[in-house]
Amino acid sequence: MSVRRLLAFLSAIAAAIALAVVLPSSASSAVACATAWDSGAVYTGGATASYNGHNWSAKWWTQNETPGGASGVWADQGVCGAGGGTPPPPGGSCDYPSWVAGRTYTTGTVVRYTNGGLYRATHDNPGYDPVISTWYWEPYTCSGGSTTPPPTQNPGGFPVSEAQFNQMFPNRNSFYTYSGLTAALSAYPGFAATGSDTVRKQEAAAFLANVSHETGGLVYVVEQNTANYPHYCDTSQPYGCPAGQSAYYGRGPIQLSWNFNYKAAGDALGIDLLHNPNLVQSDSAVAWKTGLWYWNTQSGPGTMTPHNAMVNGYGFGETIRSINGSLECNGGNPAQVQSRINAYQSFTQLLGVTPGANLSC
Repeated sequence: MSVRRLLAFLSAIAAAIALAVVLPSSASSAVACATAWDSGAVYTGGATASYNGHNWSAKWWTQNETPGGASGVWADQGVCGAGGGTPPPPGGSCDYPSWVAGRTYTTGTVVRYTNGGLYRATHDNPGYDPVISTWYWEPYTCSGGSTTPPPTQNPGGFPVSEAQFNQMFPNRNSFYTYSGLTAALSAYPGFAATGSDTVRKQEAAAFLANVSHETGGLVYVVEQNTANYPHYCDTSQPYGCPAGQSAYYGRGPIQLSWNFNYKAAGDALGIDLLHNPNLVQSDSAVAWKTGLWYWNTQSGPGTMTPHNAMVNGYGFGETIRSINGSLECNGGNPAQVQSRINAYQSFTQLLGVTPGANLSC
């Protein structure tokens, strides 16, 4: 064999050996992980996210539904690299430290919440509540041992039964269905699902009492004074009023009004309410979601959201302040305040809990 042929032969053998060494490593490496799933983000059909070491693809619109969960909205796209979440603590257990309100947490920190579930910080935060501040925290499943999983949305069920709902609103408009309300709960899983059983029932009663006041006992779907309709278009907003100047009147359980509120609520819920405000009066679940949006995210003329007021012990009076405090509180309209309080006391009695302190504003 010539020297040239021998060198070529040896070169081929070396290449084959190198390929044999390289191929297993290449084949075993997972694809890159997509951006980590965010419980507060809205995903439309085809959107991707990574969770627990897998890439997932959304089959349809979703928000706050965990990939791999019972909803079936996410399709598993297989294992991905550089993902899978925070490793368990030393020793392989899932014994993470308990969450402490007010303690600073950095992105990636895993804590055990008071409900027994694990949560991972998705953004640095000064000790925000993992159940309330879902932009800063996401549910976390530990793969290093046994753990109590985070509770599903409204563990134990919504604290108001359909029979109790019907008793609260004997003359309600058929548009405001109980099924529409329960379907809307997935948008804000911390609502009426945070704290003790008493707190959960108090929050549900507080929300429904304010809703009852705003809608005359769930009778009115839209604002009755049509003369007000043209006033709810703030033309200074860059997006204007694409549905028409008179299209943003009060609708739904908390009478959503103004173009900027329709846009903000729609953006948060992943629904184009700026262009389609009528969805709030034609789709019961959408209507309830707008009420829950305000309750859980807006402080209005108050200093906190109604949700925070109830779960943090500030009392029913602070929910009134957050909804219509500029007109009713501090002696502005005591009769209206008392109307809300009466409904709240009636509903808490029906649910078998005390109303708590600080009922007035």
